[in-house]
Amino acid sequence: MLMKTKEKRIKKDAKILRKFIHVYCKTHHGRYEGGYCPECREVLEYALKRDEKCPLDPKPKCKDCHIHCYTPGMRRKIREIMKFSGMYFIKRGRLDWLFHYFF
Repeated sequence: MLMKTKEKRIKKDAKILRKFIHVYCKTHHGRYEGGYCPECREVLEYALKRDEKCPLDPKPKCKDCHIHCYTPGMRRKIREIMKFSGMYFIKRGRLDWLFHYFF
């Protein structure tokens, strides 16, 4: 049961990360085959790997975490992406993505 809950959370987090990074990449770097530029693909893969390996259960939001498993450079980049994409969705009335993230 616990494993299914973690798998479900990882799938949900991955869906959100992919969408947020895709919006950021498309807006800042243009269109790329596969949807991501090399830099954004690296950030996505890094974030997915960190999410999967998180030892905390239940996993807190990364900004509230006491471990901070991201390197400082990646932390800055993911914050920039999440901030931009969150505002992007709010300005376009796509609150469903934000609700999906928080609930």
